Amino acid sequence: MTTQTECKRCGTCCLKGGPVLHTEDLHLIRSAIISFDNLVTIRKNELAYRPDIDKVVPAENEFIKIGGKGKTWECLFYDSTNPACLIHENRPLECRLLECWNTAPVTEMIGKECLTRQDILPADDPLQKYISAHEELCPYSEINRLLDLLHSSGNRKDVIGQLSSLVTKDLALRDKAIREFNLSVNRELFYFGRPVFQVIDFNIEKYK
Repeated sequence: MTTQTECKRCGTCCLKGGPVLHTEDLHLIRSAIISFDNLVTIRKNELAYRPDIDKVVPAENEFIKIGGKGKTWECLFYDSTNPACLIHENRPLECRLLECWNTAPVTEMIGKECLTRQDILPADDPLQKYISAHEELCPYSEINRLLDLLHSSGNRKDVIGQLSSLVTKDLALRDKAIREFNLSVNRELFYFGRPVFQVIDFNIEKYK
C-alpha cells in the first residue's frame, strides 16, 4: 500500500470550506491579499462545525474564516476549473499546515490565536458601535437558549415570537449600517456574521 506524502490537488479540503484565520494571517488582510469582502465572522456561541470532534457545537469564542461560494462552503479562493488555490503563495496558516494524510498539525490549531473583528478593525472604526450594539441585542447565548426551548417547551408560539423579535432587531441594525456605510452583502457578513434568520428559520418552520 502506497502512503501519501504530498498534495494531489484534488480540492477536497477546499470544497469543505475556507480556513479559519489566525494571528499569523493578519498581514494577509493588512496587505489586501484577503479583503473584508472575503470574510465571514462566526460569533461566540454560534453553532459551528468542529472537525476534530466531527460535531456541530457552539463556538467557544469568535473567529473569522474565509467565506464560501453561493450557498456552498467551497472556499472563495479555490479555482475548480483548474484545481488550484488562487492565493497559493499567500495562503493562510491552516492551508499551509493542512495535509489530508496527516491532519494533526492543523487540528492542533483549532481555537488557538484565532483572529476576531477586534483584532482586525481599528478602535475608531465607526462600525465598532454597531458591532457592540448587535452583540448586545442579538447574542447567540439567547438564540441558542430559545432554540432549546423551541424543542422542549409546550408554548412554542411564545418562543417563536421571541425568536422573531431577535430576527427583526438583527435585520434592522444591519439595514441601518448598510444604508449609513453602503456595505456590500459580503462585507456585512464580516461585520455582523450570518443573519439570524438563516440560523433559526428552519427551526421555526419545523415547530410551527
